[in-house]
Amino acid sequence: MSDMFKVEIITRNSADLEAFKMKMAEIGVSGMTFSHVQGCGLEEGYTELYRGVKKVQNVFDRLKIEIVVSAVPVDDVIKAATSALHTGKAGDGKIFVYPIQQTIDINTGKQGPAAL
Repeated sequence: MSDMFKVEIITRNSADLEAFKMKMAEIGVSGMTFSHVQGCGLEEGYTELYRGVKKVQNVFDRLKIEIVVSAVPVDDVIKAATSALHTGKAGDGKIFVYPIQQTIDINTGKQGPAAL
């Protein structure tokens, strides 16, 4: 069985998704999951005044992209994602890579890379 990996990308909400999807298509990635999430990190927050009370706002809207690959080298996915999402500013995001032990297609019962 060939190795399967899950690439999880947390990036800014304003990322150019069309450019990202085109980069992924160029290297052979077709399936992706996008989720809108919120989080905080090294980015500086800001203070706002709400009904007379100061509130520090340091939770930001983010985009979470999940990709599972087996045939496409995971290093190619990382390079393409980095080039598509890099702006040089704090908050560009993070990429996490996890090994996948098993994948099962619920509809067909196929397992492993064939299930992708």
